This record gives sequence, structure tokens and C-alpha cells, in this order.
Amino acid sequence: MSRRLRLLFTALALAALLWLLFAAAERALALAQRFLALPAWLQWTLGGVLAVFAAAALTVLWWLLRPRRRRRPVTAPDRGSLEQRIGQLRERGADTGALAMELGELDRRRASARIYVALFGEISTGKSSLIRALVPHAQLASDVRGGTTRDVAHYDGTLPDGRPVVLADVPGSRESGGEARETLAREEALRAHAVVYLCAGDLSRGQVDELRWLADFGKPLLLVLNKADQWSSIELESLLNRLRQHSRGIASTVLAISAGGSERYQRHLADGSTESVERRRQPAIGTLLQALDRVTAVGAEGLEGLRENAVLAGLHQRTGSLEAQTRAAEAERIVRKYARRAIVGAMAAVAPGSDLVIQGVLATGLTRALAELYGVKVSDVQIDDFVQQARLTLRTGSSIVLAVAGNALKAFPGLGTLGGGVLHAFAYALIFDSMGRALAASLAERQALDQDDAGARLKELLADAGSSRLRQLATLTIDAVRERNDPPTGP
Repeated sequence: MSRRLRLLFTALALAALLWLLFAAAERALALAQRFLALPAWLQWTLGGVLAVFAAAALTVLWWLLRPRRRRRPVTAPDRGSLEQRIGQLRERGADTGALAMELGELDRRRASARIYVALFGEISTGKSSLIRALVPHAQLASDVRGGTTRDVAHYDGTLPDGRPVVLADVPGSRESGGEARETLAREEALRAHAVVYLCAGDLSRGQVDELRWLADFGKPLLLVLNKADQWSSIELESLLNRLRQHSRGIASTVLAISAGGSERYQRHLADGSTESVERRRQPAIGTLLQALDRVTAVGAEGLEGLRENAVLAGLHQRTGSLEAQTRAAEAERIVRKYARRAIVGAMAAVAPGSDLVIQGVLATGLTRALAELYGVKVSDVQIDDFVQQARLTLRTGSSIVLAVAGNALKAFPGLGTLGGGVLHAFAYALIFDSMGRALAASLAERQALDQDDAGARLKELLADAGSSRLRQLATLTIDAVRERNDPPTGP
């Protein structure tokens, strides 16, 4: 377009804009005159309505345009309470070695006063090439101990200002069958002072979720697009804009680099043939070095608070998982103990209805033991109400229980050769096993004695004729009955 045409279009646009402004002003004056001609009460009413709508519009506009709040770091428990929980687990026989090593690694890195940077990202994003670019003569760090494994490699390097830095090359996420290695990667990311999240293109939903998880701990997080030399300048800028949108309020910085590495291509020779050639691409990582220098300017001591908070938050989650596993194992032991007592009580019942008295006492004991295990305070009235409700459930489902028990006698011939009363004993084993499992699951999830929830779970378990559970109960019944019929003899 020529210069004269551009000037002409500019003049026409300005004239149209002035005409719209004059038209709007004329319309506003006309409305104002009509408004002033209205009665006073109507003026106040319309004015109030217009003020409300204006306030609402301004509120919506502010909500859309306001800057996003900085994500608050995940809160972690204090170290003292965490060590107390770990000690309690150790006393209950749980393996707390990994948790203790994590605390030791936390202290060791603090004492070293060195900056740790973790390279995080999916597989095939070029982490290894970036390590070679950042540390040309890469050597394993000499002080790696405690919380690291062979799947997390550490390399000694230096920042542009000469400060030492330890780079952690963690396993790539989204690796087939690599859940354990992905856990190692996340744990190492928590131990680092800063994290570099490497990607090789636009982010998937899973990658955005990983970024959000990393950002929740408040540490410096760099989103780095690798292999930038593969796109044109327009494509690269468009891709960076999409990455900024995905990571707004999450990543500290978004930048593009080329970590270099090798590439293979076909070269055409003078005789018309081709040959496969491998060449090295030169790295371009200056912007990353500058960003790392900037976000770690406060030094290891300045970043230690966020790093410690992240490690303790991760330990809090791991300790909670171990606590749940330990409680589940203890609940299994309690349920098995009371199921065995129910078998013995059913075989020992001689007077009509005496087994109901025995089983009622055992049901009360089972409920109290499981409630104490899960730290749920229950009154005697609550326990009695639950036992009564369980009896009603068993009464209405007695046909199901007997059917399952009868099928077990057929499926496991050893039960049928032990004489009378075995069906009765196995039925009570099934009842107490189902009651205990239902109650333990409900207590673990609800942290309260929810009779309706536990009753619903009990009905499901009573009707469950799974072979593995029946086989365990059959073995338990056989052992209990044989011990009763053939008591051990003294010397």
C-alpha cells in the first residue's frame, strides 16, 4: 500500500472516530435532559439502579484484569511433630529407614551451603544434552549420599558469577512402567533449591499438572523450551506465548534454549549416492544461565526455607502413607484375631442362643479395638447401636451367609471332613471378617463411627464370594477347629 493511501485511510478512520464521539455525546446530553425532566423520586430510583449496574460492571472488569495472586507454598508440619510421628511408627514396627535418611539428607545439604538445581521433565526432552552443555566436563558430584540413588545423578558445575552449583539429572516422567522412577524424580525436585522444567514443545495436560505440583512449593521454577532451533522465529514466539499462558502464575520464567546434542542426516555425494552423517549442534543456553544466576542470587541460605518446607511437606505425605499402611496391617491382624475367636466361640456354644451372647461380646470388643486403632472416640452407646444394627443386617442376610458358607464347604473339601458345627463356625468367621473389614474401611475414610456407611460395606462383603478371601477363612477355620479337637499335649 502506498503512503498516500495509508494517509487517506488514517484520515477516514479519525473522521469516523470523531463522528462516533460527537454522536455519543449528543445522545448522552439528550438522555441527561430527559433524566432531569423526570420526577425526583424516579431520578433517585433510576440513579440507584444505574449505580448498582456500574459497580457490578467495574467489579467484573477488575476480576478479569486483576493480576494473579502468587501461589502460596504448601504448608508443612514442623520438624518436631514429624519426627515424633516417625518415632511412633518405628515403635510399631514400621520400616522408617527411608524417612530418617530423608531428614539426614536435609541436614547434610543445609550444612554444605551449596545450591542444588534439579532438571525435571518428560523423557526425550534433552535433559542429558543440557547437562553436557551446562557442565561440559561433567563429573559425578563427590558428596552424594543418603537420599539419592543410582537413578538420580548429580554433577558439579558453576554459575556465571562463579558460584558452585550441583545439577541433579532426575529420571524422566511419563516413562512406561516408570512409576517408581517418577517418584524418585519428584522427591529429588523437592530436595532442590530451584527446578528447571524442560519441555520440547507445547505442554500437555499432564505436564501442566506437574508444573502446578512443583509450583505449589514456592521454589524458583524455570520453564525451559529446548530445541528452539527447530522452529522459525514466528513459530518460536507463538509457542513461547502458549507456554506463558499455560504457566501464568506458576513458573518464575519462561525461556527458550538449544541444548545442542547430535543429529543425524543424509548427505548427497557427488556420485549420486547418499551417506548417513552425524554432527554435533552447538548449544545456546546463555539465557538459561542468566535466569539461574538471577533466581539463585540470594544464595543457598536465602532459598533454604522454601527447600526445607518442600522436603518436610513431602515427608508429611510419605509419613501419612506409611501410617495408613501400618494401620491397615494392624487392622487386618485385629480382624483375623476376632474372626478366630468367633470360630472357637461358635464351636463351643452348647446352650441354645449362647453363641449370640458370645458373638455379641466379641463384636463389641472388635468395634472398640478398631476404633482405638484409628483414633476415633466412641461411646458405649454408639458401640451398642452399631452391634445391634449389625445383628439386624446379619439376620436379614443369614440366607446369603449360609449360602456362601455352604459353597465354601464344597469348594474346600477339608472343611467337610471336620465334623458337625463346621458350617456354623465358618459362617461366623465370614461374619466377623466382613464386619471387621467393613468397620476398618469406614473408620479409615470417615474418621468416625458411621453406622450407615459401615452397614452398607458389611452387606457388600457378606455377599462377596471371592475365592481368595474364602480360602483364607477356610484355612483359619480348619486350623481353629483342629486345635480345638486335637489340643496340644504337654510333655
